[in-house]
Amino acid sequence: MRSLRTIHVVSAHAEGEVGDVIVGGVAPPSGETLAAQRDWIERDGALRDFLLNEPRGGVFRHVNLLVPPKRPEAAMGFIIMEPADTPLMSGSNSICVATVLLDTGILPMTEPVTEFMLEAPGGLVAVRAECAGGKARSITVRNMPSFAAALGAALHVPGLGDLRVDIAFGGDSFLVVDATALGFRIEPSEAKALAELGVRITAAANEQIGFDHPGDADWRHISFCLFAGPLERERDTLTAKAAVAIRPGKIDRSPTGTALSARMALLHASGEMKAGERLIQRSILGSEFHGRIAGETEVAGRPAILPEITGRAWITGIHQHMLDPEDPWPRGYRLSDTWPGASGPSGSGAGR
Repeated sequence: MRSLRTIHVVSAHAEGEVGDVIVGGVAPPSGETLAAQRDWIERDGALRDFLLNEPRGGVFRHVNLLVPPKRPEAAMGFIIMEPADTPLMSGSNSICVATVLLDTGILPMTEPVTEFMLEAPGGLVAVRAECAGGKARSITVRNMPSFAAALGAALHVPGLGDLRVDIAFGGDSFLVVDATALGFRIEPSEAKALAELGVRITAAANEQIGFDHPGDADWRHISFCLFAGPLERERDTLTAKAAVAIRPGKIDRSPTGTALSARMALLHASGEMKAGERLIQRSILGSEFHGRIAGETEVAGRPAILPEITGRAWITGIHQHMLDPEDPWPRGYRLSDTWPGASGPSGSGAGR
């Protein structure tokens, strides 16, 4: 078979959300740090387009690139590519990466527990994997320090009205709205309406509020809208449904690890959670991530928590993505029937 390039991918999902892992065929991008390598991938766009665009990808797909770590403590580095973003951190993607590394034998597995460090663009990620029968059956990751940015902020959404919203950082920046107050039960039949409204709410929040990260002067945006369901408490454990709208307009199939971290930070700031307590977050599919406040810390003087996220991932296949030299869409294409706001082929050479 003719091919200008061949990229080797192990496909996986974490509690429903796709998080494929590139294991060969791509050289590490330029950059002295993983954050700089992430920036290069985002600016260049070619790898993102090739794997995320149709015909190889789709709005449902996330892809992670394995790279040599820059920090000596880490066993592996990874760079996350989502449909419209190249984030610093992702809970579901880190769980997919850890599972693929262990289940394929790229990193050695020790039963019953394997512990190691990953390096994401946002920093080091401690991993604890519960393993049995040659399978990583449960992955716990220590996320970035997470903090509340605003409680009860005023927001006007055109066509919807005035809302009170919370804003937090959980490895990424979130706007949190009350799902019940907006008439949602967070059920599969509501996915399209949640996705469309969530993107509208996020856009309005970026115009009116924005985000102030005390440790990163360049972080001025809100990435996602979290629709938070009502909380139930049993002793030291809270349970709630949640749905996260991801640009350009889809709902995370998993319970979203960074959103879970952000919500725990908000609950800690409002006095509803304390260190050592847990929050079980259920997705629109009914899958679960288990969160725990492992401790308290600060981010540039702002009170923050140390969140842990536990979930599962499964390998779904092994693929070799190729580019025929005569393919008229070498970087793929996006159409607005599944990619809201898309206009067609991407990048140079598209449509030759």
